[in-house]
This record gives sequence, C-alpha cells and structure tokens, in this order.
Amino acid sequence: MRLRCTKYFFILSFFPPFLVASTIDNPNQLIDIAGQQRMFTQRMLKDYSMIGMNNTFGNSKEDLKEVIARFEVQLKLLMEHGGDDVSIQEKLKEEEQLWEPIKHRLELTPTQENLEKFQEDIDALLKVSHEVTDLFVQSCGHAHAKIVNLSGRQRMLSQRMASLYMLKVWGVDDKEFESKMRESMKDFKEALSALQSFPLNTEEINQRLKKVERSFMFFEIMNRSSTKFIPTLIYKKSNEILEDMNIITKAYVLVESKK
Repeated sequence: MRLRCTKYFFILSFFPPFLVASTIDNPNQLIDIAGQQRMFTQRMLKDYSMIGMNNTFGNSKEDLKEVIARFEVQLKLLMEHGGDDVSIQEKLKEEEQLWEPIKHRLELTPTQENLEKFQEDIDALLKVSHEVTDLFVQSCGHAHAKIVNLSGRQRMLSQRMASLYMLKVWGVDDKEFESKMRESMKDFKEALSALQSFPLNTEEINQRLKKVERSFMFFEIMNRSSTKFIPTLIYKKSNEILEDMNIITKAYVLVESKK
C-alpha cells in the first residue's frame, strides 16, 4: 500500500535553538527522514569514539546528545506518519527495540570494553534503519524516490567512513576494518558518480557534488596512509560532506515536489 501525501505538521528538534517547523506534503520527505536515521547510527559511533579518545574537536559530547534526541524524535514521527503499511510499522517497531539498549549504552562513559558488542548493536540498528528506508521507497512507487534514497545514503556513508577511521585511531582491533572501509568508499564513489550524472540536477546540486568530491579525496588520501592519522581532519571533512549531502538530498525532495 502506498503512502498517502496528506500534509502533516510536525516539529523536528535537536535541542533549543534547533527548532524546525515543517509539513510533510511529499512522501520523499519521509524517505529523507528515514534515511537520516541510518546516518545517525554512524554519527553516534563517530562521536562515541571521539569522546573515548578524549578528543574534544567538534564538541562531540554535545553533538552526541543532539543526535540521540533527534533520533528519538524522528523515530516517533515515522511511526506516527508512516502510513498503514504493516511491513513498515513492524520494521519501525524492530528499530525501536534495537534502539533502547543502544541509547542506554550511549549515556555511559565510552570505553573499549565491550565495544565489539556495541559495534554489532549499532550495525544491527543501521541495517534495520536501511530496511525501513527501502520500504518507504518501495511504498512511494515512483522512480524519483530512488535518487532521494541514493543521495541520503551518502550521508550515512560519510559518517560510516569517519566512524571506522576513528575506531582505528582509537586502537580498536577490528579484523574487518579494511573490508568495511573499502566497501564504504567504493559505495560512496559509485553513488557520487551516479548522482553527478542525474539529468535533473540543478546548478547548485552540481556545485555541491563537486565540493563533496573534493572532500572525499581526503578520505582516499588518509586511507592510503598506515602511519599518519589525523582524526580532526576526517571529523571535519565528514561533517562537510554530511552538510552538503543533506542540502542536496533535500533539493532532490523539492525537485520531485515541484513536478
């Protein structure tokens, strides 16, 4: 069953003054919001690692608080306005169940102890969040939803690459680090190429995609180095990519709403 395009008024909040009022009059907005949830899983892991390393760059403690609050607000919003699709609602309940123990862990002081289990839980939440987003895409039933999803996924990959890098710098021995990083970078690069060739791109979208491409180069350079680690640079560039891809994704939502 497809999502209804009924207008909903809602408030998205980090903490004050980050208050945003908006309406949902386009199913792509729900895809955008669901896609942000998978990004938040990796951003939380990135912040958790920075706090664990006692690296204060970017004020990770405050960022983590805001992300936790945003994740909860948006999960409730999706559950309230996700339509009457049973598969979506069931998957959202699964996401909620996975989220509760993670939220509790994030409230504790970060340590490397039990980090392997914590990573597994975060990855499980990422997987379900991605499945929720895909269900919203399928429910929309039109091709343009796919470009919104592809663009939104770049936000998650920017944070995933950064979180993997931070864990490496922190000294976490992840035997799958190389394969995870290689796969994430490959997916990001392929999706970037697909977005750059999208025929409905505006000039602003194309310019921001060029900025994203330049920022991504720093990940490629840092990944090739086995001795020199600069977590603050990767933290900064991951946030720049996130900001640009967030603007691009919302632009794709607007392109569809104006059709």
